[in-house]
Amino acid sequence: MAKIGSVCVYCGSSNQVDVAHLTAARDFGRTLAEEGVRLVFGGGRVGLMGAMADGALDAGGRTTGVIPTFLQDLEVGHDGLESMEVVDAMHPRKARMVELADAFCVLPGGLGTLDEAFEVITWRQLGLHDKPIVLVNLGGFWQPLLDLIAHQASNGYIRQPMEKLVIVVDRIADILPALESAPDSELESATDKL
Repeated sequence: MAKIGSVCVYCGSSNQVDVAHLTAARDFGRTLAEEGVRLVFGGGRVGLMGAMADGALDAGGRTTGVIPTFLQDLEVGHDGLESMEVVDAMHPRKARMVELADAFCVLPGGLGTLDEAFEVITWRQLGLHDKPIVLVNLGGFWQPLLDLIAHQASNGYIRQPMEKLVIVVDRIADILPALESAPDSELESATDKL
């Protein structure tokens, strides 16, 4: 795959989380900046989102936030970004983030992170995009989810091997190398799955 120019990152918006996760998010933001990769994210100034954006900005990185009006109105939007797009609702937000990204990264997070991650994984499974996705299993955070997905696959509900849909890494340092070395998809077409 060619060099990644932009990465959409899905992650938590809570500050009441493991400090190691906040530190990792900041480190990843800095890494993106140092590698000249644009950060695309939900535009928040709190939680992992805020830490990651701060890391990118502190290192002179390029940042694009996409936030719905109601969250911007709650004053949770990051005001230091290079670019902030304010959209009407959550669905346009997610669609715009996908449009702006060359690849996707999923850091620890809650229900919103799962929503965003599952949508982009499902779209890949259906052949609606062929952009690589990395799930970052920091300290085993996503292991229960990975176990559930393996259970779903073993019961015939997921026909694609998970490794064709998502690359799983354990460390921040492995994200960009995994995205940049991801092979083109060998997924079945959407009609093959009907």
